[in-house]
Amino acid sequence: MGCRRGNLPAELTRFIGRHTEVAALMRELTTSRLVTVTGVGGVGKSRCAIQAARQAQERFSDGVWLVELATVRDPELLEHAVVEALGLTDHTGRPPRVVLVERLAQRRLLLVLDGFEHLVEQSAALAHELLRSAPGLRVLATGRCPLGVAGERLYPLAPLDAPAPGSGEASTLAPLSEAAWLFAERAAAVLPGFTLDEKNHRLVADLCHRLDGIPLALELAAGRLRTLSLDQTLHRLDDRFRLLIGGSRGAPPHHQTLRTAIGWSHELCTPAQRLLWARLSVFAGHFDLEAAEYVCSGPDLPAEEVLDVLTELVAQSVVSRDDAASGVRYRMLDTLRAYGADWLAATGDTDRLRRRHRDWCTGLVTWCELEWFSPRQAQVARRIDDEMPNLRAALDFALSDAEDARLGLYLAATMAFCWIGCGRLSEGRIWLDRALELRTDHAETRLKALWVAGYVAVLQGDPETAVRALHECQESAERTGNARAAAYSLHRTGCLALIQDETQRAERLLRAALDRFEEAGELNSDVLMCQAQLAMAIAFQGDLPGAVALCEEAREVADEHGERWARTYSLYVLAFAAWSRGDTGTARALLEESLPVNYAFRDLVGTVLALELLAGITATEGDPAEAAVLQGAAGKLWESVGMQLFGSKAFNAPHVACRQHLLRRLGGARFGECVHEGEQLSTDRAVARALRRRPGESGAHAGAQAPRELPGRREPAPPALPPAPRREGGEPERSAGGQRA
Repeated sequence: MGCRRGNLPAELTRFIGRHTEVAALMRELTTSRLVTVTGVGGVGKSRCAIQAARQAQERFSDGVWLVELATVRDPELLEHAVVEALGLTDHTGRPPRVVLVERLAQRRLLLVLDGFEHLVEQSAALAHELLRSAPGLRVLATGRCPLGVAGERLYPLAPLDAPAPGSGEASTLAPLSEAAWLFAERAAAVLPGFTLDEKNHRLVADLCHRLDGIPLALELAAGRLRTLSLDQTLHRLDDRFRLLIGGSRGAPPHHQTLRTAIGWSHELCTPAQRLLWARLSVFAGHFDLEAAEYVCSGPDLPAEEVLDVLTELVAQSVVSRDDAASGVRYRMLDTLRAYGADWLAATGDTDRLRRRHRDWCTGLVTWCELEWFSPRQAQVARRIDDEMPNLRAALDFALSDAEDARLGLYLAATMAFCWIGCGRLSEGRIWLDRALELRTDHAETRLKALWVAGYVAVLQGDPETAVRALHECQESAERTGNARAAAYSLHRTGCLALIQDETQRAERLLRAALDRFEEAGELNSDVLMCQAQLAMAIAFQGDLPGAVALCEEAREVADEHGERWARTYSLYVLAFAAWSRGDTGTARALLEESLPVNYAFRDLVGTVLALELLAGITATEGDPAEAAVLQGAAGKLWESVGMQLFGSKAFNAPHVACRQHLLRRLGGARFGECVHEGEQLSTDRAVARALRRRPGESGAHAGAQAPRELPGRREPAPPALPPAPRREGGEPERSAGGQRA
């Protein structure tokens, strides 16, 4: 959560009306800890709740945080979505709910759960537990039904006031309804110069009344003024209403009206626009142009025509344009996506389009894995962060079909750089476990998934699971002659030995892994990590010159390839060696270079190791109180990593020496006070303090998000990411295991 005061999105259009509703919601939040805004789709629940949350921000010292649940399809990932929205990172094997309970216990914040209706049972259970355990927490939820949690205060949101012409709007513009003002505002955006006047206000009032004042319907209608006059718009709306009179009597009236508005807008689309609308529904969350061109094109919609048709859908308010961290992206409102999905299902083309979507995602992660070992590493991290809803949808689809299980296994394994390098260990564990439960005939992909799962378990402090996975990988690799898989299993097993204080065994395993990597022509971030971990193993045995030589070589290779993440571990070992020989200035400079990168990539292990060493350096520099604060901050952060310093005596030795020194200098009482102060720091503030900067300054990570922008440096927008060449339904022609030497 850091020093940011929340993650509410900036407003792209002016908020019209709803002053009474917003004020009422703010009052409800004063007296109730759980307020649920209910209403039909398109009535404006999200916008109204976010506006109320924005105006209530000053009440919450730890901020207002929005969790958008519309794209979360798997109930098991609900809590991960909340963890991610809050900017929390936890590498342990603890359930994310435990992490949330612990991290929110002392916080005073507002959590906005937006669009929970498809996850109502899970959302209710989570809200109930969080509210019980975090007295400073308040929850503002939006959905089409109540959560049904004790203490919940419901706020049904009605459509905007839209009286019929003649009931106060016939002679003057003054009493025009909020619905009419909203329509006029949106109409002016698509038809410059449009204003409400004596000539058109009755037509506007009539249109708003017939659409029952539903904001989404009004915005769709306003979008039609690009091509239709107000008279034509109203006439066509009349036709659509008459056509649908015989529809379902069981549906709520406002729901019927909304479907009427969407159906009417859909009917006015050209065949190409309808086709693209339906096909875009396979995307979860937002998407970019290249993805739309690949997934949605075909003989009936050539790829070179997708941009023009997409532009037309944007102009008609069916699709909206966003500026995301990775570049320009597009999205559809959930209601519009659902409508498109119904049409896609009616054509019988859903499975084919979802396979195309899965193939795009497979190509994307293949490209990203290769580019992870390059100067575009930060861009890859930003891109993956933006694409996570789509990647989750692709994983879920592939792993739900026995015939596609091998592709699900491939996706889960190929995303190793995401799970390990981008701070998503807990989520990666879910997908890897699910993929490995499905037996496939693709042995090489299974071997990769095993060593990735084994490494995730190592980093989560779960040695038993790690040993099982790595043992199976090693046996199968040796039996089948798979040199690469054997090298990776040796590497991961060496990592496990390292944190279990078996430093001599770790050295043997890691040296053997490096030899195997060289024989196989393997060179990537994993190989550089292996070299840094070997340096740790020999440093712990007292060979500091040997460790320095290894890390200098690894740093040089990283610099040649533009690699930044694995490079930080070599910098850590070099800093450890410098500190050990009394060169605190060099040690601090190395850590001030590595720590911001670790934190920007949400790598908790690298972050907390650097904090621990900076505490020792600060003590050596003569500031024991500040060193104790940093030790307290590091100690709190270890809880999110797993075992304190892995339970390792070797990793723990500098911490113990520093602690003993601080106790002698400060005394037990003062030491305890400083440690407690550090424990209260957010990770963002702890990192900034360790770097002797104010939060948000260049060099300190501004907010606990994935590395959309690395500290102190603005990266250029990433290039288009084409999918790897493939056959329909097949795996990429080039197997991704890392960049070759």
